[in-house]
Amino acid sequence: MTKDQKNEVIELLKDKFSAYNNFYVADTESLTVSQVGQLRRACFSKEVEMKVAKNTLIKKALESLDDEKYAGVYDSLHQVTALMFSKNPKNPAVIISSFRKESKGEKPTLKAAFINGDVYMGDENLDTLT
Repeated sequence: MTKDQKNEVIELLKDKFSAYNNFYVADTESLTVSQVGQLRRACFSKEVEMKVAKNTLIKKALESLDDEKYAGVYDSLHQVTALMFSKNPKNPAVIISSFRKESKGEKPTLKAAFINGDVYMGDENLDTLT
């Protein structure tokens, strides 16, 4: 990935973070391509935008917007990261929960959620957010 491409991704992410007060950081590692496709379709049907990006680019985008505001999310930026953006703060949690039930799996897992300025860390908060 060239420096220009990285800057494009950072700008795209900055636009998304600015446009949405709510976003989820999920771990989609070990999902098959087919399962990721199903997850994306579920997101689309609930008006949730799902983006996958490198953790360093996500962190740079957040830092450039407001380093302190998003500091609680930084610890979740490791391994495979999918970002879920939504106007409705519950929709991504509902999608993750229902996707797990349908696929009878443990993924995707919630790494963090940023809801109107509050940070929820860890998968144990998923029930709270639904």
